[in-house]
Amino acid sequence: MITDPWFYVFAIPATVMIGLSKSGFAGGIALIAVPLMALGVPPFQAAGILLPILIAMDVIGLVAYRGDFDRRCLAILLPAAAVGIFIGWLTAAVVSEAMVRLTVGLIAAAFTLDYWLGLRPAKAAGEPDRTAGSLWGAVAGFTSFVSHAGSAPLQMFLLPLRLSPTRYAGTSVIFFASVNALKIIPYFALGNLSARNLMTSAALVPFAALAMFAGIRLIRVIAPEPFYRLTYFLVFVVALKLIWDGGWALAG
Repeated sequence: MITDPWFYVFAIPATVMIGLSKSGFAGGIALIAVPLMALGVPPFQAAGILLPILIAMDVIGLVAYRGDFDRRCLAILLPAAAVGIFIGWLTAAVVSEAMVRLTVGLIAAAFTLDYWLGLRPAKAAGEPDRTAGSLWGAVAGFTSFVSHAGSAPLQMFLLPLRLSPTRYAGTSVIFFASVNALKIIPYFALGNLSARNLMTSAALVPFAALAMFAGIRLIRVIAPEPFYRLTYFLVFVVALKLIWDGGWALAG
């Protein structure tokens, strides 16, 4: 287990962000977790430490939101996500992570600006579109595998459906639980799940769990309108972070 106290100065806030995001309350804020933890350890090691924490939070989320999810959305999203993960595995050696982050960031920023500025007429919530769901599901699976940036593409499909906050959160939890489970074998093959990293993950899990329980509580009491206003805002913040990270890496 890592014993350097400075590592935990960055790792504990990162795991709290993981917990809040996995509850479905704070949208894609978990995206900041890997860069934040990478201030204490190399990014590759940070991703390896965080994956078991993500999976542990998935288990809590599956229990908390059991029965409260949208089966129609998952039936569209999950097969597409599996295809996206497979493409990510095939192209991992040649695809630029920076370009993926920049592209996803620009799309997510345009998505939120379109919503805020009303550039197109608003559509009433209704049946999920299979074509759109397959597209964003595949993109979410691919970007989650390549750069841990799957939340923004998923939200671009789910948010316009205006699901209830708990149904939105439950659908997100099941989607990423499935995606993270599919990532275990390739992460293990890459040596990212060493005994030292797993012991460090175990020490951090309680912080993520406490944050996740707090987020679940907030999801159950918050009204839909403020929930969606906050979520769109967080998507925009995540988009700016992706644009910054991708643009800076490409410029360098």
